[in-house]
Amino acid sequence: MTPPEMRPAPIPTGLSGRCPRCGEGHLFKGFLALRPSCEACGLDYAGFDSADGPAFFVMSIVGLVVVGLALWLEIAYEPPMWVHALVAGTLSIGLSLLLVRPLKGMLIALQYANKAEQGRFQR
Repeated sequence: MTPPEMRPAPIPTGLSGRCPRCGEGHLFKGFLALRPSCEACGLDYAGFDSADGPAFFVMSIVGLVVVGLALWLEIAYEPPMWVHALVAGTLSIGLSLLLVRPLKGMLIALQYANKAEQGRFQR
């Protein structure tokens, strides 16, 4: 196991889609699907689950940007409704696809760095 002082920083490592332990291997095998394990250090990725975290952060960030831009666009230019629909739709889809993978990688790297695991009741 890598000593804590030698581990890569979790946020840049996760954003780049690299292994949270060694920072060398790839985290994803597809767009959002995790590999079974790291090809460099062998870390098993089966225990990692970001659940709905990336979707929540993506919706929050994209919603803020798109609504802010729509308000500014309306106040500054008063365009027709089809322009709003085109701009908001394109931005919503584009920003969502751009942000979801890095945010999922970052949340998984933070899970590893903080030793997060499933909560359990004590008996």
